[in-house]
Amino acid sequence: MTDAADLTATALLAAYRDGSLSPVEAAEAVLARIDRDDPKINAFCLVDAEGALAAARASAERWRRGATLGPLDGVPVSIKDVLLTRGWPTLRGSRVIDPAGPWDEDAPSVARLREQGAVFVGKTTTPEYAWKGVTDSPLTGVTRNPWDPSRTPGGSSGGAAAAVAAGMAPLALGTDGGGSVRIPAAFTGTFTLKPTYGRIPHHPASPFGTLAHVGPMTTSVADAALLLDAVCAPDARDWSSLPPPAVPFTVSGGPADLTGLRVAFSPDLGFASVDPEVAASVAAAAEAFAELGAEVERADPGFADPVDDFEALWFAGAAKVVEHLPPDERARLDPGLQEVCEQGARLSAVAYLTATARRMELGRIMGLFHERHDLLLTPTLPIAAFEAGAEVPAGSGARRWTGWTPFTYPFNMTQQPAASLPCGFTADGLPIGLQVVGARHADALVMRACRAFEEARPWTHRRPTL
Repeated sequence: MTDAADLTATALLAAYRDGSLSPVEAAEAVLARIDRDDPKINAFCLVDAEGALAAARASAERWRRGATLGPLDGVPVSIKDVLLTRGWPTLRGSRVIDPAGPWDEDAPSVARLREQGAVFVGKTTTPEYAWKGVTDSPLTGVTRNPWDPSRTPGGSSGGAAAAVAAGMAPLALGTDGGGSVRIPAAFTGTFTLKPTYGRIPHHPASPFGTLAHVGPMTTSVADAALLLDAVCAPDARDWSSLPPPAVPFTVSGGPADLTGLRVAFSPDLGFASVDPEVAASVAAAAEAFAELGAEVERADPGFADPVDDFEALWFAGAAKVVEHLPPDERARLDPGLQEVCEQGARLSAVAYLTATARRMELGRIMGLFHERHDLLLTPTLPIAAFEAGAEVPAGSGARRWTGWTPFTYPFNMTQQPAASLPCGFTADGLPIGLQVVGARHADALVMRACRAFEEARPWTHRRPTL
């Protein structure tokens, strides 16, 4: 019999409906998986077994009475520890935040899940203040990849991705300011979407500004659609939140046949260096889109690497995060975070606005690009997962995490929807990710294309073994 911890949310809900499984059994299964495997990967910084079981029992009673609160009633979910969660501390991987709180407010996405009766299992690890593309922090230590615990799961939503991949809850909420759901999704063989900015409300506002998005992390496209439908409602606390989609993601999939879809395949964006194994796997994925009927052609968007402008915006945001801290508290921060905060604090207003102007130009370029191409395919990352506990791969010559993530941060700058889905494995058995990018507000199209690829090249049966 399949362990309930390995079931997707979609499968769990079907089992709840036919009575073959209860929310209590599902919660017990994921909690048992956490007890067994989390000591090896450190995906959780907080587990509330008692609270999860109480919520699961309440959900089971609602299912018995036919009075469920919403489509996710009874489904286990984890929350990245940068999103406010009522009753639990949100420490953001930092030793400088007081655990005493008060912690009396939910972030918008968390509130929507609570209203629907989702079972909150715990909070997942993040680098301090979610500042980098791997997951380790002074507070929680190193988080590891379930496919190979000597490797990183990526970041900054590395704990969320590792938890989903290892069967420690089928749904997770993560955040993405420069790739932070897509990087770990690629490294752990899971699915994610960084939606159009404002599609999922965010509160409190991120100090990194309009680079930061909230996104679902799951093992399947169908599960991500369920989670998106739950959390895409507007929230008055976020002035930039969008109205709900006209058609729910769970019913907007469309045919698996992608005939007529204009798809650009850019293996390197015109400037990135890509590992040959990754390049071959992503090229094969692009061929699969053609087999599904899409008109696929090689095309680069036509912009140079915007890393300097991204770093100006990102490092200024980091400086804003810690501006209230006295020197003795700043000395307790992750040393890398201290460095980028100092760099960001030295930026002038003119330099920041110059980076903003270049960001707007990048958005113009991509807007025109999507008049010719409905979607853009790229690698999610140019490499597979590397050594855990390091910000950059050994011997790479990169100084910061942005040196090995050239495909992710450009699309935070443009606020476009961008998904990462598994498209293969290296010879060492490490997952490889394909990135699917759409025009702003084309989230449903991105999800439709990902669902078609998932049906043609299924991956959900592949699970890591710890």
